Formats: sequence, C-alpha cells, structure tokens
Amino acid sequence: MNFSETRSDLTLMLIFSAVVLTMPLWLAPIGAGYPDLLQKFAIFGIFAIGYNILFGLTGYLSFGHAAFLGIGSYTAVWSFKLLTMNVLPAIFFAIIMTGLFAALIGFISLRRSGIYFSILTLAFAQMSYNLAYSVLTPITNGETGLQLTLQDARILDGPAGAGLPSTELFGISMSGYSGFYFCAVVLIIAFFFSLKIFRSPFGMKLQAIKSNQTRMKYTGYNTRPYLMTAFIISGMYAGLAGALMAVTDPLAGAERIQWTASGEVVLMTILGGVGTLFGPLLGVGIIKYFENIFSAINEEALHSFFSFLPGFLENLLVAITSPFVGEGWHLTLGVLFMVIVIFLPGGIMEGIDRIKKRYRNQGTKTTPEKE
Repeated sequence: MNFSETRSDLTLMLIFSAVVLTMPLWLAPIGAGYPDLLQKFAIFGIFAIGYNILFGLTGYLSFGHAAFLGIGSYTAVWSFKLLTMNVLPAIFFAIIMTGLFAALIGFISLRRSGIYFSILTLAFAQMSYNLAYSVLTPITNGETGLQLTLQDARILDGPAGAGLPSTELFGISMSGYSGFYFCAVVLIIAFFFSLKIFRSPFGMKLQAIKSNQTRMKYTGYNTRPYLMTAFIISGMYAGLAGALMAVTDPLAGAERIQWTASGEVVLMTILGGVGTLFGPLLGVGIIKYFENIFSAINEEALHSFFSFLPGFLENLLVAITSPFVGEGWHLTLGVLFMVIVIFLPGGIMEGIDRIKKRYRNQGTKTTPEKE
C-alpha cells in the first residue's frame, strides 16, 4: 500500500469515527438520538460488517450467523455470572467461543458451495435454536433465557450487594450513552479491521473466489483455507455483536439464534450494498430506524396525522396505511426491499454511485474546452 492509499484510509477512518461518535447529535432531530436505538445501530452495524466479509467478499450466503450472535450473548452472560461484571472478559470469551464454533460449522458447511452451503448453515442455525430452547436448558435456561441472579458466583467481584449488579468497564456503567459510546468505539475498531481486510491481498483473493472460484482452483490456489478464515472472522464479528447485546442488556435468549435473525442481517447487507464498506451500515440504519418509527405508529396516530382531510378520505387513508405500520411494519420493509432490489440491484450504494457519476458527467460537459 502506497502513501496516498494510506492517507486516504486514514482520512476515511477519521470521517467515519467523527460520524459515529456524533450520532446522538445529528440523529436527534429525526427522533433517533436516544441510547437504546443508538446501541442497536452500533451493535447490528458490527454484525453486518462481519457478515459482509463473508457474503460480500466471497459470495457465500449464510443463513446461520444468528447462531454465532446467540453464542456470543450466552458466553458473555455466563462470564457476568461466573467471573465479573467487567465487560472485557465477557467480550474476549465470546469472541473465542464463537470462533471455535464457527470453525466447527465452517469445517462441515464449506465442503459445499452455493445453495447447499446456505441450506447447511440454515440447518445448523435451526439446530442451535432447538438446542438452546429445549435441550441445553441447564446452560441456556430454555425459553426463559439466561439472566443474572443474586446467587451468581462472580468470583472476581466478590459478594453482590442488595440488588443485581450492572455491567461496567472499570467502574463506568454500560447503560445509557456510556453504553452507546463503548459500542461506538468497538464499531470503529471493527470497521478498521474490515477496511484492512478489504484492502489486503487476502481480501483480494476472497474477491477472486467470488468472481471465479473454479479458475482460482485451476491456477493452483486452494480456496478452502481462505473461505474458512473468512467464515471464522465473520462468525467472530457476530459473536462480538452478541456479546455487546449482553453488555447493554445482560440477558440471552434463544430468540437471538432463530434463522430470522440471520435473514435480517442478509436484508441489511443487500439493502445497503453487498461487498461495499458502507452499504451494510446504511442497511442497518434504515431497517432499525424503520423498525423503531413504523412499529410505534398505531391507528390513533394515523388518524391524528390525516386529521386535516375530510372524514371519509381520512378513514380511507388510515385503512390503506394501517397494515403497513405497528405490528405490520415488516410490510413496509418488504416493499422498500423489493423497490431497492428491482431498481438498484447493488443496493443503496449503487444509487449513490449513480448520483456521483451523473454529477461528474454534468461537470465534464459544462467545463469549457481549453483552446
């Protein structure tokens, strides 16, 4: 990497860091500046960045990444129960545990490619959900979920006080905005490593596998170690996101392992732009914002919004729009997803690139020719 590329990456990281750390300020005017939603943006951003390393660079579509998310959460909560409420050991053990689990699943699943790989990962995710929900109840606490109790050992912290302790980082509570800023710093670090992977020879080989894996094999490359490494790294990112979920809300349930959670990160990645650096983050922001806004709207709010119209027209518009809000907000997401995929197959980033090219072309046309 030459000096200009290094300087470009440094500038990119500085801008990205500034945008992430100032999110409470510029998201507040649109009602998205409160800590819980900001934490979701950061955590699912890490999840999507890691998933993009696998799906975006290699083209291998996994429906089993929710299993890593759940394992990260369970491992973190067990660390809080047995060791300490300090978040660093919980995150460390979560990453290690999901890395080992990803190595096991990858060893089996990567023997196949295409739709067969996707089906294998989906099967592993569903098996993990059933194990967590009904079989491994001494470890996962079944449908109730794994939670903190006053009887937990916490051998590094000593005896608990009158109430349940909260997660902390050397005395700093991980709730509210402090929890968000911790997640934000982790997101920046995760993005930095993703950037380095994209720019590295390893990342280029992954893109070559996506482009033509057969040709790679004919030229003498054994693609399996590269795919295995990408799968493990992607799984560790998911485990990190799962651990941060437990950091901000110290419980773990089987619902985090359901295949629908894997489907959600697929939607985020495709919506924003597969194989791009910022696309998955844009997808996370749109989906989580829509989930927050549209799921909170009910018929009463719609009547209030359309109250300036005549009665019959107000009732008609409420009847048309009500299935797309509240519990039916997924319909809105589905319509948005179809529109994006049909008109922008490369996701939102493709739309941004088209706008950039149009402005560049207009600038070229309006520039007078030198005599």
